[in-house]
Amino acid sequence: MKLNKISFIISGVAILVSLQSCKKYLEKAPDNRAEINNVDKLAQLVGTAYPTYDYLTFTEFSSDNVEDKGVGIGSTNEAVDLPYAWEDVIGASTNSATNYWNGCYEAIATANQALEAVENQNFGNAALPYKGEALVARAYAHFMLVTLYAKTYEKGTDNSSPGIPYVTKPETEVIKQYERGTVQSTYDLIEKDLLEGMKLLSASAYKVPKYHFTPAAANAFAARFYLFKGEWQKVIDHATATVQGNDFVNNMRPISTTLRTSTLEEHRTNFMGSGQKYNLLLVNNYSTFARWTSPRHGYGSNTVKMFAAGNNVTGKALANTTPSYGIPHYTAYKHKEFFFNTGPGIGFPYLGYSLFTVDEALMNRAEAYAELGNSSLALKDINDFYSVRINGYNPNTDAVTAARIATFYPTITDPKAGLIKTILDAKKAEFLQEGLRWFDILRRKLTVVHNNYDITGLETFAELKPEDPRRLFQLPEEVKLSGVALNPR
Repeated sequence: MKLNKISFIISGVAILVSLQSCKKYLEKAPDNRAEINNVDKLAQLVGTAYPTYDYLTFTEFSSDNVEDKGVGIGSTNEAVDLPYAWEDVIGASTNSATNYWNGCYEAIATANQALEAVENQNFGNAALPYKGEALVARAYAHFMLVTLYAKTYEKGTDNSSPGIPYVTKPETEVIKQYERGTVQSTYDLIEKDLLEGMKLLSASAYKVPKYHFTPAAANAFAARFYLFKGEWQKVIDHATATVQGNDFVNNMRPISTTLRTSTLEEHRTNFMGSGQKYNLLLVNNYSTFARWTSPRHGYGSNTVKMFAAGNNVTGKALANTTPSYGIPHYTAYKHKEFFFNTGPGIGFPYLGYSLFTVDEALMNRAEAYAELGNSSLALKDINDFYSVRINGYNPNTDAVTAARIATFYPTITDPKAGLIKTILDAKKAEFLQEGLRWFDILRRKLTVVHNNYDITGLETFAELKPEDPRRLFQLPEEVKLSGVALNPR
């Protein structure tokens, strides 16, 4: 089938079987994909134009949201331990960077087949929302690839370092030669697809809009994209467009109310649910991330302190759920594994999780306001964010102010830098175990520090600095067959 030909070029023949099986367990793949001859088939096809694997494990365990708990404390597994050591996971194992690369290019192949069908068939205006979704989905997959596997875009430079292959046509050759282009050329093509696609989107085109790029979800994506580009006013405009009437408070995660009072089972079942206003785009991904309950390297006793009183600018404890599987093995309990049975005792584990949220969009806007020198609006967004995360929040006593920031971060003398640090730390805690911290680490050139214990109990520390080549995840070895160079090591 044309849909999967990109798998030969980008990831190798072996992955093809697993990708087909993954589609089956999600029950999203339409029949007769090679012949998309009506709008219903087009809509079904475009609904699968999203990565089939997740980035949670390798981004989260590479970040500063994890720690070494000590020799003999917790389980070990290469999928977790190698990212913690900033070492490459070799092969297309579950939760690996190679698997995510494969999933992104499969999504791109799906989007390209849909766009080819729109071009070749006379579908009329009814097809336009699905054409728009295919374009935005193609832009998103390429954006994730260039973010994770290439150097970070830097405003004011030529961004001439290698990008990633930007694929815009269905593949018809078994092995085709590709070029990585540059980060700049990749960003230009992402922006072109994104803006063209957004004009065509319609939330009313879907029975379950949360699993598609609706206008709200696309605006959240655009806000993140322009945050990486440093185009601050565009971040503000797109983030604002994610919520009607600018009512972020009533559309964010109700951390201090509904979520706090729910049972643990209700929390992990509903947190990433389609019925939640704050979730803007949901996907179902093959993943065993939820099984990392007690890893040696993970969310532990030091990390959990970020939620305690005195460890954020407000001075108050955060109401986020922080249960444990037995100290020091803590969890945010946001993910519930589901299982699709393909036979007796066999099948596929998967997660439903949110790629974009109202909460992230608000804090992206706050950062853009700070960058433009509008500290009053940045502070308003920060306080709106904290107002639903602190028990009994009182704006008269708990509000974040410039003075409070200066006191909490005494070594930061620049008010703008203090605002941005406040925002990044707030996001670090809120999006724990969602992989998003890694994006801020990349954008803001933050040094990551990991502790390590040896067999004697001696603790040492390792740093991953901004220019370290290991901040770029490695491409699959097979891409060399198509003339694509691997990242330096």
